[in-house]
Amino acid sequence: MIRVLIADDSLLTRTVLKDLLARDREIQVIGEAGDGQQAVEMTCQLKPDLVLMDVMMPVLDGLSAVIEIMARCATPILVLSANVDPNDSRSAFNAIRHGALDVMEKPAGIARGAFGDIAEALINKIKFLSRVRVIHHFRRPQRPEVVAAPIPAPAVSGRNILAIGASTGGPKAVMSLLKDLPAARHARLLIVQHIAPGFAPGFAEWLDRESPMTVRLARDGEPLEEGVALVAPNAAHMEVQSGRIRLLDAPPVNSCRPSVDVLFRSLAKDGLAASLVAVLLTGMGQDGAEGMAVLKAAGSFNIAQDEASSAVFGMPRAAINLNAAHQVLPLSAIPPALQSILQGGKSL
Repeated sequence: MIRVLIADDSLLTRTVLKDLLARDREIQVIGEAGDGQQAVEMTCQLKPDLVLMDVMMPVLDGLSAVIEIMARCATPILVLSANVDPNDSRSAFNAIRHGALDVMEKPAGIARGAFGDIAEALINKIKFLSRVRVIHHFRRPQRPEVVAAPIPAPAVSGRNILAIGASTGGPKAVMSLLKDLPAARHARLLIVQHIAPGFAPGFAEWLDRESPMTVRLARDGEPLEEGVALVAPNAAHMEVQSGRIRLLDAPPVNSCRPSVDVLFRSLAKDGLAASLVAVLLTGMGQDGAEGMAVLKAAGSFNIAQDEASSAVFGMPRAAINLNAAHQVLPLSAIPPALQSILQGGKSL
């Protein structure tokens, strides 16, 4: 039985969520919190398997509640946001930075026509996230972890394209990578992040605001640009063809659209592998693994995140099992490795 705590100041929303979750006998709602402070206290007392957390609440807002929970009684948290507008979803992504696992749009009212689809998506997300290992995020300053990264061979230095794939746990991992990678300002970056419908613009805006990089949603037909990170939009595959972005309304690959495999394969097909570093970060499933193997055969340099630092080791594990990664590194060691590879990259 998966024990869930609902934290939302709206009685209607809590009722809708309970109705949605009642469709699955494996899920039990063990409590309801009407404000952030109640959410913290009930989480530490009841020890649920997962918390559904609203962003805007009285007494203590959702972001502050996430910080308190991850410091006092670390628990898997799924943030529900009422608005997917980039300016209004900042708190949701900041909650992810402080330990929440993922974000979804909050069900609005009782939309019976879409009730089944919403219930299925939410239930599947809860079942998966409730099994994810989470760690405490202490509020006091911690001594930074020092990890010695293997120095790549000189033959791989001077590359100028960085392609990143990620899923569950990825927003925080991608942010961590971009913030610690000064050399990326001379590179062209491409990011495929599996994220809930409607949240890709907010994710790009959050990365742009919080990192030194220029980050924006990819536009069809635009060229790769030095110092710019392009994020795949929701519900479209992102390819590179003749050095330009192509956004495709094609069937999902590995049940994903956008798909990391689609991007990676297109880079190999476009002859860019020799100028490329591919990074596969935390995420469920196997998207990106086969594409990374194709890139490796074409001459790219590939890095997979290790199990200890991954929220979910599915995607990196699949790539490692295919022998598609040159290096397997903890998240904290990936920026130093990339720094030496990207340093001095030449223009396209």
